[in-house]
Amino acid sequence: MQHIRVRDPAGSVRRGTHSGGTVSFGDRQYNIDAVDVLPPCEPSKIVCVGRNYADHAAERDESVPDRPLLFLKPPNTVAAPDSTVRLPADKERIEWEAELAVVIDEQCRHVDADEAMDVVRGYTCLNDLSNRDDQSREQNWVRGKAFDNAAPLGPVVATPDEVPDDATIELRVNGDQQQAASIDRFVFSVPELIAEVTAYMTLEPGDVISTGTPAGVGPLADGDHVEIEIEGIGTLEHDVTIPDA
Repeated sequence: MQHIRVRDPAGSVRRGTHSGGTVSFGDRQYNIDAVDVLPPCEPSKIVCVGRNYADHAAERDESVPDRPLLFLKPPNTVAAPDSTVRLPADKERIEWEAELAVVIDEQCRHVDADEAMDVVRGYTCLNDLSNRDDQSREQNWVRGKAFDNAAPLGPVVATPDEVPDDATIELRVNGDQQQAASIDRFVFSVPELIAEVTAYMTLEPGDVISTGTPAGVGPLADGDHVEIEIEGIGTLEHDVTIPDA
């Protein structure tokens, strides 16, 4: 099943299901083109994982970590599907990063890996937009990772049974494939990540763990159109604009 969050023609925010281009809420149905698709959850935090694909670590000339490398994106980073993301001005390199995002379903802490899937609502797509200019200059990556709308998210939350263990993940920029991998190439699995994160912090319903990006990251340009497609979930699309300095 795919869960979706939309603004209906009357302006009300609805949480429903999505199937075959139709959004269902209660006894009402809408064509997907008749509603505004919103981010599928409202996280209090996004916990991101660095270098969770060995090939991405290699392309950055960095080692694979011996435990998950974690950093945070706050709620201001969330951007809706089909939006136009305004990137920071006067930067030489802001890069795309296609990622599988895990949406948490209940408040949880100290979750064992063998029970971790019990707290998962489902999966969605996320673009971990990264300002490399500033990321390379700071330790905590606030400027590099936490700028407004640095985490386009969506379009749906697919229940885990919809997403194969070896689901493909692909990113296209202006129609050209830039990243292609499968999620069975993670260094640390989803249950391992949940166990590690909840050993240190409480996760709330709607919080997100973004599981890392494969090789093929690259710089965005003004006017680019980005598509992130994950098997079993669908395609997150957004545009980017870069203001004049």
